[in-house]
Amino acid sequence: MNKKLKLLAVLAHPDDESLGFGGTLAKYAAEGVETYLVTATRGERGRFGSTGKSGDPIEVGLVREAELRTAAAVLGIREVSVMSYPDGAVDQVQADTAIRAIVTHIRRIQPHVIVTFGPEGGYGHPDHIAVSQLTTAAAICAADISFGIDDGSPLELLPHRTAKLHYMAWRKNKWDAYQAAFRKLAPMVDGVQRQAAPWPDWAVTTEIDTSAYWPIVWKAVCCHQTQMSIYERLEDLTAVQQTALWGSQEFYRAYSSVNGGRKLETDLFEGLR
Repeated sequence: MNKKLKLLAVLAHPDDESLGFGGTLAKYAAEGVETYLVTATRGERGRFGSTGKSGDPIEVGLVREAELRTAAAVLGIREVSVMSYPDGAVDQVQADTAIRAIVTHIRRIQPHVIVTFGPEGGYGHPDHIAVSQLTTAAAICAADISFGIDDGSPLELLPHRTAKLHYMAWRKNKWDAYQAAFRKLAPMVDGVQRQAAPWPDWAVTTEIDTSAYWPIVWKAVCCHQTQMSIYERLEDLTAVQQTALWGSQEFYRAYSSVNGGRKLETDLFEGLR
């Protein structure tokens, strides 16, 4: 197809773009695909500095957004939008408000492919789960010409039907490498411990080779200086270990209007080129 390909990532926090999707974003940006990022929060409840403790939420949010934009530039992302929803409480945002906001971005950008978290949120993070649900709904609503009419204030932008929606779908070996490099991810949510939920090998529909881009991903990760108290172990990894972390990116094709079947995709844009 002659039209410029566009990729939109809808994520939850500053650093998600580097740690979870960095290889994919860097690869496609380098290949000339227009890459866009919508981030739900400023990450104001995250760690702040070498001590790993929290700080003033306003200050933390401002610094982390600046780090996000610096990392995005390293990855070659064309545009970053921050929705400024509360960190740790995205699931408490009025659903129709959040969906409408994401629909606006989808209709404005007109991406061919959208990537986001899977329905399990990787390791059960409520913000990741909420972003997955909201993005999925928004991808559908963005194509609906009647969306926004019921409340008497239809969106000004024309409907847009995204061709493909992919969820992050890490296999067990990726999660093992990730948690060995960082720490065991087992947050407590509503008094229940959650852990990483690897996708079965057979459920992964798409695997992208990003082995050439791990140095760029690592450079982007290093832009998030306030979070380096949990990233510092990465500095000691060998090139082989770095490649295990960033050398491939796995996805589940949640829907596609251009292709299907059991054959493993090696390109998010299969069926569109």
